[in-house]
Amino acid sequence: MPTTQPTLGARSSRILTVDGLEFKDLNGNGVLDPYEDWRLPVAERVADLVGRMTTAEKAGLMLITSHYMGASAIIEDPDQGLLNTHEKWSDTNFWAAETSSTYRFDPPVLDYTGSEKAINDLGLRYLIIRDNPTSHDLAVWTNALQELAESSTHGIPVVMVSNPRNHVSDSAIFGVAEAADQMSQWPGELGLAATGDADLVEEFGRLAARQWRAAGITKGYMYMADIVTEPRWSRASGTFGENPERAAAMIGAVTRGFQGRTLGAHSVSLTTKHFPGGGPRDKGHDPHFEHGRYQPYPTAGSLYRYHLPVFQAAIEAGTTSIMPYYATTINAMSAAQLKNGRPFDEVGFAYDKYLLTEVLRNELGFTGYINSDTGISTGMPWGMESATRSERFARAIDAGVNAFAGDGNPQPLIDAVEQGLVSAAQLDRSVTYLLTEMMELGLFENPYVDPDAAQAIAEDSGIQALADEAHRKSLVLLRNDAGVLPLAREDDVVRLYVEVFTGNDAAGETATIAGEVSDALAGTDGITVVDVLEDATHALLWVRPGMSLLNDKPDTDLSIALDAETGIDADRIVEIEERVPTVLAVNFTNPWLLDRVAPGASAVVGTFGVLTDALVDLIRGAITPSGTLPYTIPADDAAVRGNASDVPGADEPTGYAYIDATGAEYVFGYGRDRF
Repeated sequence: MPTTQPTLGARSSRILTVDGLEFKDLNGNGVLDPYEDWRLPVAERVADLVGRMTTAEKAGLMLITSHYMGASAIIEDPDQGLLNTHEKWSDTNFWAAETSSTYRFDPPVLDYTGSEKAINDLGLRYLIIRDNPTSHDLAVWTNALQELAESSTHGIPVVMVSNPRNHVSDSAIFGVAEAADQMSQWPGELGLAATGDADLVEEFGRLAARQWRAAGITKGYMYMADIVTEPRWSRASGTFGENPERAAAMIGAVTRGFQGRTLGAHSVSLTTKHFPGGGPRDKGHDPHFEHGRYQPYPTAGSLYRYHLPVFQAAIEAGTTSIMPYYATTINAMSAAQLKNGRPFDEVGFAYDKYLLTEVLRNELGFTGYINSDTGISTGMPWGMESATRSERFARAIDAGVNAFAGDGNPQPLIDAVEQGLVSAAQLDRSVTYLLTEMMELGLFENPYVDPDAAQAIAEDSGIQALADEAHRKSLVLLRNDAGVLPLAREDDVVRLYVEVFTGNDAAGETATIAGEVSDALAGTDGITVVDVLEDATHALLWVRPGMSLLNDKPDTDLSIALDAETGIDADRIVEIEERVPTVLAVNFTNPWLLDRVAPGASAVVGTFGVLTDALVDLIRGAITPSGTLPYTIPADDAAVRGNASDVPGADEPTGYAYIDATGAEYVFGYGRDRF
């Protein structure tokens, strides 16, 4: 029995002194109850609290919903329950967010009317953060929510949940931080994979977890264990690439980094997603949409060979929870995958009892809890469309789901219990998982944080210095004709023209990035940035295509062209390449096709969510290239359309990968380690 007095954070509850030690009187009854006694084993504390909770309280605890700093904007919908006006359900049942500017509150709006309803009336405790404030303002807000929770019947704390916040991205959707002074900014997940350095990734997780906990965030909906086997999938940029071995090393490292070897007050608890792997998308479409609901496995044995090993690595690293995807398999589109020739159940993965119980728990040995993706009870219930919301809850719980994201209305779950569709024992099992997580994270003793300390840790220059090193290591030099790189030479004067291609310049992004390049090159001997191409001896073109999940199209095109997904002027790129020696940098959020824009370049560099300074350091020779491709670049559009959606590019037949004029094949693991 531990006897070391922990630091207690109490704002709405009083402190009890027993045996010379202090405890929080969370339910205000003046007695030290077992769940309040930090000396007892967590299992004993949890069992006591579960026995005190009503069915309604348990149902509320099992729901996870988005919550915004502008809480006064909360509204009620008779079908959806508690929502925020920044969320909406379209006619196609897809959760959509408005523009990223919606997420900015400066100063933050701290009206807790909606928060009081969510926490005290509905019993919600898992709240997803969609805002991007400073760490100071985030800490102020999370403290206020914890104070509301502490004043409730049992004083159960809030678990603040977020998607990744520490990666450079051209998109701010799904909780990606927009400014480097909010938290340290690291390469994108693909960039971390490109470093090939699992130790660096584990250290990233440890340092980022410090920043999260300082701001009051204790749970992450991350990281993606999905393997990129269909290059047109809009969520490829959130993965660790196509290779199961490298992705497994990265997912294990980042999980150990964020959580530690065991959960504690230092940890951010992770939810690994999207089981059993979201990579095999039908023509690249995402199952947020009905037209993307199917997940085919055309290659026999691909599920176990390519997609499950990364989840196995996350489990071995101790991931707290695992999230199944919306998708449903379809036997008519799939070769044999499951043991004993068993067919798929053809329902969404969160409803598939065989996959969640037999495969995930019994075969892979997962002992944590299962957290559904957002909206399986309301918006994307593939295979259960005709069922009531109560029936959907019941089917998912029977399959093994313990927590439901994207639903703020506990009543249908309560109804399921009253109708006999869900047993009290099933509720208790799920609530036990969740309360155990909260107690192991130390939230019952002290959920509060120091806003000033949060901002100081967010701005820690030492953490960013290591992140900067990761950026440099993530760059992949793909080609360097006639030694054009590095550009800085003692006997040459380089007049460099810079142009950035984004396909969408509504916010002046092109000029901003070009200005960053110019600033980073200032003072570099031998290089002068010029404003017009006619004055240039060389050019740097940074092509930054993007693919939005919200714009999933019937016919996705990875070509870099105005009439393709990218909306980028390939003719302009080719024109510049024909006039001066050109360094072509491409930000590979997806495996964009190079067949049109790369042949005329003198050098080609792959970036994967990188700070401008790092790219400049490479082209001027301040660093030596070391990154390697995290996935294969297809040869052309025919290769993309002919690919097997469940197989990594490196294992596709000969002819799939792009081959440049030097004969180099751009497969997983390729990258020049010298100029």
